[in-house]
Parts: sequence; structure tokens; C-alpha cells
Amino acid sequence: MITEFAAGSTILVDKPIEWTSFDVVNKLRWHLRNKIGVKKLKVGHAGTLDPLATGLLVICIGKHTKQINDLMIGDKTYTGKFLVGKTTPSYDLESEFDAEFPIVHINEHLLEEARLSFIGKQNQVPPIFSAKQVNGKRAYDLARAGIEIELKANKIRINDFKIDTSSFPEVSFEVICSKGTYIRSIAHDFGVKLNSGATLIELRRTKSGGQNIAESKSVEEWIDFIENSPL
Repeated sequence: MITEFAAGSTILVDKPIEWTSFDVVNKLRWHLRNKIGVKKLKVGHAGTLDPLATGLLVICIGKHTKQINDLMIGDKTYTGKFLVGKTTPSYDLESEFDAEFPIVHINEHLLEEARLSFIGKQNQVPPIFSAKQVNGKRAYDLARAGIEIELKANKIRINDFKIDTSSFPEVSFEVICSKGTYIRSIAHDFGVKLNSGATLIELRRTKSGGQNIAESKSVEEWIDFIENSPL
């Protein structure tokens, strides 16, 4: 029954590229409200994904929204690609390339040394194009306005970091990390450790806590479920 579903459920969505996490929340909330005929319905997500990222988005509905903070605590797993030798201000493809760096000196030993340096507890500076609050404003709004800002480092933990360099200068990766880790910052810092530069060009979240992308449905599949479920 869709009314019971709306009263309290946690669902897994495979977020499409170029959608914000709030786009997904708003779309599902609209269809649920329209289906059951209510003006208000609590719907939220347990951990945002950047618009250019795809993958696992945990959505809580109704009374399950009280569980959001608990669901956000768990470690996350991401896969994707870095492009070595170029950078952007946002550390991903949201902004244009602004610099090129040499890559001829980079060998397997340097790549492995850089990879190993990320594993463990560390301080990480978020990208200036992030949702971090600076004097009551979002960092990305200040960055887009051309205002120089300095963000404080966060304490994070990287449990595992695998790379595949067979298509270099593109580097495929899998990262298992703590809540609050910015993969865009890993991309940027990876380039720095190579005495070069790097940009995140592809990102997908595959796990969040005990939740797995394999158990998710697309936005369209969830809408179809909502529209075709009995009241």
C-alpha cells in the first residue's frame, strides 16, 4: 500500500548524472504527494552527491527521515576516473580546465607512492566549490562570485584506495572512505603528489554504510512503482 510506504520507508535510488540530490528528493516527493493526495510529506536524503556524480542515493520518507543522521555515519565506496595533467577550479568538470601540467616524469613507482600516501587518517581541505558554510554563505556561491576563501581541513579516513593506470593519463579508481570525504579533493591532491595536476572526470557511489547500489532502482522505476501501487 502506497500510504504505508509514504508513512515510513527508506529507498535506494541510482542518481542520474546532472541531477542534484535535491532534484531526486523533490521529484519523488511530488509524485508521492500527488498519488496519496497530501500537501506535505517529509522526504530527505542521507548524504548528497554532486550533480556530475551518479550512483547510490539513500532516500528516507515519512517517519524514516528521523534515521537520516544515523544512515549518514557509515563508510562510503566510490568508483570513477581522474585525468592527470589538467586541473579545473572546481576539481571536476563543472568548470573549465584552467591549467596543464607535465606528465612525462610520472611512472608506476610514483603513482604507487602517491596511492599509498592516501590510506589512513588524515586532514583534507574541501574544494572551494563545495557546500561548506563560510560566514553564513555556501563556499561555491563565493567561489563563483570570484571571492577568495580559505576552508578549514576536515578529519577523514581512507580505508582503501585502488587505482588502474592502464589508460594513463586517465586513472580509474575505487575508494572506501569515511563520511565527509571529498573525492574531488582526492583527485586534486593526487595530482599534487605526482608533481603534476589532476581532475575528477567521473564519479559513482556504489556503497553507503550497509546499502549497495545493486539494490537500487532508477528514478523512473521508483516513479513507476509509486504511480502503479494501490492506495
